[in-house]
Amino acid sequence: MDSDIQKNVYNDYIKEIEERKTQGLHPKPIDGAELLSEIIAQIKDSNSPNREDSLKFFIYNTLPGTTPAAGVKAKFLKEIILNESVVSEITPAFAFELLSHMKGGPSIEVLLDLALGNDAAIAKEAANVLKTQVFLYEADTNRLKEAYEAGNEIAKEILESYAKAEFFTKLPEVPEEIKVVTYVAGEGDISTDLLSPGNQAHSRSDRELHGKCMITPEAQEEIKALQAQHPDKSVMLIAEKGTMGVGSSRMSGVNNVALWTGKQASPYVPFVNIAPIVGGTNGISPIFLTTVDVTGGIGLDLKNWVKKVDENGNVVRNENDEPILEEMYSVATGTVLTINTKKKKLYNGDQELIDIAKALTPQKMEFIKAGGSYAIVFGKKLQTFAAKTLGVEAPVVYAPSKEISNEGQGLTAVEKIFNRNAVGTTPGKVLHAGSDVRVEVNIVGSQDTTGLMTAQELESMAATTISPIVDGAYQSGCHTASVWDRKAQTNIPKLMKFMNDFGLITARDPKGVYHSMTDVIHKVLNDITIDEWAIIIGGDSHTRMSKGVAFGADSGTVALALATGEASMPIPESVKVTFKGDMKSYMDFRDVVHATQAQMLHQFGGENVFQGRVIEVHIGTLTADQAFTFTDWTAEMKAKASICISEDATLIESLEIAKGRIQIMIDKGMDNAKQVLKGLIEKADKRIAEIKTGTKPALTPDANAKYYAEVVVDLDQIAEPMIADPDVNNADVSKRYTHDTIRPLSYYGGEKKVDLGFVGSCMVHKGDMKILAQMLKNIEAQQGKVEFKAPLVVAPPTYNIVDELKAEGDWEVLQKYSGFEFDDNAPKSTARTEYENMLYLERPGCNLCMGNQEKAAKGDTVMATSTRLFQGRVVEDSTEKKGESLLSSTPVVVLSTILGRTPTIEEYTTAVSGINLTKFAPSHRQLVM
Repeated sequence: MDSDIQKNVYNDYIKEIEERKTQGLHPKPIDGAELLSEIIAQIKDSNSPNREDSLKFFIYNTLPGTTPAAGVKAKFLKEIILNESVVSEITPAFAFELLSHMKGGPSIEVLLDLALGNDAAIAKEAANVLKTQVFLYEADTNRLKEAYEAGNEIAKEILESYAKAEFFTKLPEVPEEIKVVTYVAGEGDISTDLLSPGNQAHSRSDRELHGKCMITPEAQEEIKALQAQHPDKSVMLIAEKGTMGVGSSRMSGVNNVALWTGKQASPYVPFVNIAPIVGGTNGISPIFLTTVDVTGGIGLDLKNWVKKVDENGNVVRNENDEPILEEMYSVATGTVLTINTKKKKLYNGDQELIDIAKALTPQKMEFIKAGGSYAIVFGKKLQTFAAKTLGVEAPVVYAPSKEISNEGQGLTAVEKIFNRNAVGTTPGKVLHAGSDVRVEVNIVGSQDTTGLMTAQELESMAATTISPIVDGAYQSGCHTASVWDRKAQTNIPKLMKFMNDFGLITARDPKGVYHSMTDVIHKVLNDITIDEWAIIIGGDSHTRMSKGVAFGADSGTVALALATGEASMPIPESVKVTFKGDMKSYMDFRDVVHATQAQMLHQFGGENVFQGRVIEVHIGTLTADQAFTFTDWTAEMKAKASICISEDATLIESLEIAKGRIQIMIDKGMDNAKQVLKGLIEKADKRIAEIKTGTKPALTPDANAKYYAEVVVDLDQIAEPMIADPDVNNADVSKRYTHDTIRPLSYYGGEKKVDLGFVGSCMVHKGDMKILAQMLKNIEAQQGKVEFKAPLVVAPPTYNIVDELKAEGDWEVLQKYSGFEFDDNAPKSTARTEYENMLYLERPGCNLCMGNQEKAAKGDTVMATSTRLFQGRVVEDSTEKKGESLLSSTPVVVLSTILGRTPTIEEYTTAVSGINLTKFAPSHRQLVM
């Protein structure tokens, strides 16, 4: 840049300084390269009249990190260290100190240049500074790794320090006692808008200026007066009889509190303060507390006011029926208190007031020690990198982190969904697996056997209507579909009315206008989920959608999701599942599902890498109905959840199917006054348009996403049907009923007796019902008749499927061979206890899979499409024999009931000849990744 232009930039800066003086402000921190370049030129010019000011600007008023000014500053400091420039006021040692306060970016590049350079003495000094740094990025760590692998001893020394996390362990310990003086900012809840008004958002980047808007000028003067009276103490901002920091996280609010009451992060960086201490009678808003953690601050739940109780322990209320509060101890402005970080207690002198362990967890103590959570996150990453590079095991230094962000690391599908739906997290911070977050919930499901508890939870929290941010919610009747007994007649209508009034779409109409639906909850939720970026919470372990990410939850969590539209949970790790090879024509997709589990266990030596994690399955060529068979089974894989990665065209097809099903619900009269179902169709239309126009294609993970493990399923290896066996007689009791024993059909040699078959539950879709009809026709054509040697119970998942089968002629085929067909006008009032060797067409719902109403006969061997093989679930033990429920595909179940035993592979291939089984081929996009 021309020197005259640089001088003009400098003169403009001086003019701005004079203007700021009139506002009581200091010079604005420098972030521009042009201005700092002129300042450096004036430092180099010993005759410059501006040299003294320029030195101060350079040393004390330049923003660190990756600002353009930081790049210029780091370069000049490098010149000084290499003796290419001589500045008497900035010795090489001081230059190193200044670099150490620049927090990453160009400063790290310079330090690496010096540490990996030829001057041994300089390299040693640079290495000592680098050992204190944590804000290293991939380019920096790659340089270290390459130097180490090339035999550089300094690089090895730095990596060894990083592997020990000495940048953290060598920091000063948190003081055992932290003295505070209280300042009551207000009574009742204190909003972050009081600390950082939204109408002043324009000034947030100018921290000193924005600080002028915190609370009031009078409050600011009072805080300053307290600091003058108590120079050795921190001012603790308090919400008396309220909660501190409600409304939003608002980093600027925490920045303002830190600016007025915290401590300067670095003597060389202006107006960046850390370690604010805040308190509230009712604690700190979780959103706000997360942001306090970012700055290494402390948030205390003071509990200094409690509800007064009488001698019987009843809360005493005033004339307005409000609880009367009693002051347990005073926090009036000017009160001196002591935070003891070892005892984790709050004291007034020698008097112990309260336990504050929740505010001083191991994670929070780390944040305090390191000056904020970012340093911990980067430190963990750096330690892991160093240990891996050195081939050593990293010593345990850190407690588990709560807000994790790994620079340079892409996002898995679940991380993307959580980041999109997260609330209350640090603004702009990208979160990875392991982070504990609050997320908005898009779809909520309540089922009928836990629904009554959910209703009680909603009542206890005084919730009267569903959160407006929930896109849709459904109350099912599927778990009690089999038998309309006295319990169901008493409880279900009451539950449906409560939930309908609350704002849910309900399976049963309290007014009796539309036909009662007993559709399986997971299937309905799968239909009303119209965005693959959605988060779904449901009161059942099989709340696992093939669109979005779904979590089964307890009744309280479901209630909270309904009332608030939010849930809190950690972001799970992911396991990536992809496919290769070709699926044989006589195999069913259920066999692929079982083979996935078997091959995974084989690949990882018996370790179930799916357990507790999200399975990200790249299954883009299957529509939502078919893909659901995989996601549903992931509960049995012990996964926390699953996500389907779909191709654009397939996702559009799935959304169109969902729209059609939602429209059917509307046509039946199931929509409510807020027209939630209509709104879902509109949202689906919007999502389809986004995909078609390319503005927002189907969800995919980043190419550089990090997975706990990657599983590749070889379709070529799946040569025969696969069966999940409870292995009820295994000598190792821990190996029974695990879902992990997956066996090929030939294992049974065509000899294992089957007492009952069950086709139904959430694991089947319309295609399975059509397979059943086609098999019956096949067998009749081959054998002249269909004769069952074991009962076959069939329970379609939804009424939609029944209606579609009727329209397409398949239901008529099933009726032909059935000995029982459900009648909604006369539902069963007692559970079936005996079965004949025939086909039963049961009411849509869970049926035998649930096992709470009907079961197989005790001691039976059941072959089922179900999901549960646990002891006593589908079938109980008899005195003579253990009951066992083997899980397999629809054609295996059907043929087993025809034969009364497991079929041979030859019998199986003959029976499915010409039948359109559920096909699958790996995604084209997957093949090019």
